[in-house]
Amino acid sequence: MGLAGNYDLRDEIKAYWSERAATFDEQPGHEIFSEGERAAWQALFRKHLGGGEGRHAVDLACGTAVISHILDDIGFSVTGIDWAEPMLARARTKAQSRSRSIRFLIGDAENTMEPDCSADVVTNRHLVWTLVDPEAAFREWRRILKPGGKVLIVDGDFVNPNPLSRLFARLAGWSQKLGLSKGSKHHGSGALAETHRSILSRVYFSGGARAEDVARLLEAVGFTDLHIDYDLKAIHREQRRNFPIFEGLQRATQHRYAIVASKPA
Repeated sequence: MGLAGNYDLRDEIKAYWSERAATFDEQPGHEIFSEGERAAWQALFRKHLGGGEGRHAVDLACGTAVISHILDDIGFSVTGIDWAEPMLARARTKAQSRSRSIRFLIGDAENTMEPDCSADVVTNRHLVWTLVDPEAAFREWRRILKPGGKVLIVDGDFVNPNPLSRLFARLAGWSQKLGLSKGSKHHGSGALAETHRSILSRVYFSGGARAEDVARLLEAVGFTDLHIDYDLKAIHREQRRNFPIFEGLQRATQHRYAIVASKPA
């Protein structure tokens, strides 16, 4: 079998995010652009995880380390893992510029290579929708968590917009066509955008990562004490300051959520 035969969906996903790394931090909703938004993220993580107090957090698919820094801000000892080296290069530069001692490793969220029962907390943002085998990934996260440890997932269903979100998407499109606003290229442009669409059509949650479906898989692999939090208004309110008006409203009306669950003690 040739090289092309060995190049699977996971390789495509890795290559896509490697290419996206160069502009990832330029986009609202990825990087944090205000102290108000940073405080809103910190409040969400404190709400579900408490203060870090030196506990070990593993931030999966950390990208340029936006969430790793939130965890570090509230007192966790953080390991950021990503399989795209260009993302990690930017993550290391960012940590150095903020004088943060965050540990970064290249690795796969479905096979972290971290020791059993070594993490107090596992976190990720906008990872679950990309997973090829989420059940295997969730088992892996449960394995590396200490008994009583928690996983916190921040994600959304970006496939099935509700009527209000569809309306704001149309208004955003019209605004861009009339030259009243510039669109935010969240998935890249041209070939990159097409690659994103192709990947989305083939991942496990190709039909949309609904919170209840993610929670059901977490329970299936043994997580308990699940809670779905849809109240991300404080974050969306701060992010809207950096989006064209209709894009900000579209984002705020999407099916976005945080899920926290525990490994039984």
